[in-house]
Amino acid sequence: MYKQTFAWGRSKKRFRRPDEWVEWLWIVGLLLAAVLLFGINLGGAALRDWDEGIVAQVARDIWQAPSGSLRWLYPTLGGEPYLNKPPLMHWLIALTYSIGGVNEWTTRLPGAMLTALSVPLLYCIGREIFHQRLWAIFSALTYLTMLPVVRHGRLAMLDGAVECFFLLMIWCLLRSRRDLRYCLGVGFSFGLICLTKGIMGALLGAIALAFLFWDTPRLLSSWYMWIGVLLGSADVIFWYGAQWLHYGQTFSTVIVDQSLGRVWTSVENHTGPAWYYLLEICEYAWPWLLFLPQGLRLTWSHRNLSWAKLVLVWGGIYLLAISAMETKLPWYVLPLYPAVAIATGVQLAEAWQWRPAYPRAWVAVLALLALGTTVVSFYFSPWGPAAPKWQLQVILAAVGATMTLAAILAALGDKQFISILFWGSYVSLLLLMASHHWVWELAETYPVKPVAEIVRKGTPVGQKVYTSYHDSRPSLNFYSDRQVIPVTGDASRRLSAIEELQQKWQQDPQPYFLLDRDAREKLDLTPVKLLGTAEGWTLMTKNRV
Repeated sequence: MYKQTFAWGRSKKRFRRPDEWVEWLWIVGLLLAAVLLFGINLGGAALRDWDEGIVAQVARDIWQAPSGSLRWLYPTLGGEPYLNKPPLMHWLIALTYSIGGVNEWTTRLPGAMLTALSVPLLYCIGREIFHQRLWAIFSALTYLTMLPVVRHGRLAMLDGAVECFFLLMIWCLLRSRRDLRYCLGVGFSFGLICLTKGIMGALLGAIALAFLFWDTPRLLSSWYMWIGVLLGSADVIFWYGAQWLHYGQTFSTVIVDQSLGRVWTSVENHTGPAWYYLLEICEYAWPWLLFLPQGLRLTWSHRNLSWAKLVLVWGGIYLLAISAMETKLPWYVLPLYPAVAIATGVQLAEAWQWRPAYPRAWVAVLALLALGTTVVSFYFSPWGPAAPKWQLQVILAAVGATMTLAAILAALGDKQFISILFWGSYVSLLLLMASHHWVWELAETYPVKPVAEIVRKGTPVGQKVYTSYHDSRPSLNFYSDRQVIPVTGDASRRLSAIEELQQKWQQDPQPYFLLDRDAREKLDLTPVKLLGTAEGWTLMTKNRV
């Protein structure tokens, strides 16, 4: 009997070994595909304003800090205390600065690689909640080829890292149902989220607890779980305690105004209706949005299963929470896309396995997408009405060819249309990321690097520069290594922007102005010394001869 049992055990291991190799091949393959997509041409575009510019400045301040200054613990932004967000991502970027220098590539690399890691993590989550590997594969491929995930994940922001850490927490949570040692991973991941985006950890932690309450309530009474959470939160408690002891009431005020205040007030006029994020998904989740309604219906019909409970709790709680917030920003929706990818992947896997014919609506929408992208591609061609942009033309032509072939195969009832969608979407995104159009916000205002160069060369270190531009540009501050302050007028004194600039010129013994042509014509600045001109902007100061 013992020999039979031992022989059966050896046979079982022998038959499981190829399956494990297949598992690792999928994990490594997805990781390599994600690293290529998220890593290509990272340094090909200037840093975007706001999040990228601010994150890069804080990281550079940490990197340039003298030894023993404790700036890694008390970060600064342009010399002033930076209390808005915990500094985990800034630490990682400062580390890449110490290895590869200060540039766009090193600034974006940590966030991009963490977001790339989230792709195989989603596959591993799928292997925990699905009996069939195909469902996990399609969910991961859907997530990999979502435009918002790829684009925002490549930027030097905090949201891609948060998404990676949250997926790690969910995977450990699912594994802890069979092995309580993974509870330590749950706490560790929760701590990483809190050290990246502060209050966001509370929301994502609440989602995990709600899923446990519905699916595996026994874990809520496990000491392993709460000890793991406590150990993982120790570094968070240390950092917040250090800030409070160092800054006192100022730190508490900033946390309330900058983090909690976003819930009930609109920060910097970033607001929108309650359905703002639904519109965001409808605008950028193509072509996978086509399969999402039936995927959600399938999820609801299987709500007694773990995977459906996870999708419903994850998607429902997170979407309601961010929709109720007064502040609306496009990248807040990023942690919702893995749940969308799971629901979509389930529907695609079902269509691959069982459906002999596909809905006419799928064929019609794919045909419309093919027609629309082909027309827009022609618009940017040498024969179109717009200025020729061959990169956009090639990208749109790739999308149009993908949708055309997928529509034809779907009309013929051939399940390979799903493979065409995955492959064509990946290639199209790869072409987009290899171009300079992937950060399209840069086209909304003047190029920042030439202007920053004249500011850096024409002003003393630490000099404040006043500009007639209507808004602050953190990327300009980063590249110039100066504080460029927009002058928009003083309502309390009923001064317009031009009048305030004129007053600063008269009162300041050595002012530095960065002005556009219109402001220069309206201002009476004498005696003036021109220091440089770039992209329609002129740097000037008083001539002290």
